[in-house]
Amino acid sequence: MEIERINENAVKFYISYGDIEERGFNREEIWYDRERSEELFWEMMDEIHHEEEFVPEGPLWIQVQALDKGLEVLVTKAQLSKDGQRFELPISEEKLKELPINDRLEEFLDEHFQSKGLQEEDEILDFMLAFKDFEDVISLSKQSGLDDIITKLLSYNNKYYLYVEFPEEVFDEESIDNVLSILLEYGEESSFTVHRLQEYGNTIIDGNVFDTIQKYFK
Repeated sequence: MEIERINENAVKFYISYGDIEERGFNREEIWYDRERSEELFWEMMDEIHHEEEFVPEGPLWIQVQALDKGLEVLVTKAQLSKDGQRFELPISEEKLKELPINDRLEEFLDEHFQSKGLQEEDEILDFMLAFKDFEDVISLSKQSGLDDIITKLLSYNNKYYLYVEFPEEVFDEESIDNVLSILLEYGEESSFTVHRLQEYGNTIIDGNVFDTIQKYFK
């Protein structure tokens, strides 16, 4: 994947169909399967976040051009207007027209979608954390206040990922924030889903991650 940073609020990247297929996707599903297209998009954004330090926060304006051998995508972060009533693009319409991207992707992201690792789906609150080094996972396992969360440890592309689920009957919003503050001291949020990591990565510890690590790495 080729990445071009336009400015602090916009990034453009090119991904070939070959690269898309190597990631486990095909042409048909990225255009007609909304869930799979979102999954591919957030996987690419996770890569861009690490390489270009581009954080996809807040509403995003996404434009896609289908080329003969791949896709060219422009991602722009929208900003609140001074009166705080509407979102504006930091790139002018004239500048957008100058860019070699002219087809807008269907709005598979809601108008005010916030890119966050914490999600709520079917009353399940979960979070994916990425680590650059396994030693960080070991250090995290020694912290207190993490006993009641549900965890899985996975690996993908030489990185470690911790899936965390917050049982609704145990955690309220304040306690979730407290746990997240601890987790984010040792890793960073990731847009990967646990389903994708289980399918294309490796499951290292399928449950009770911290207890298992402390057992073997005292």
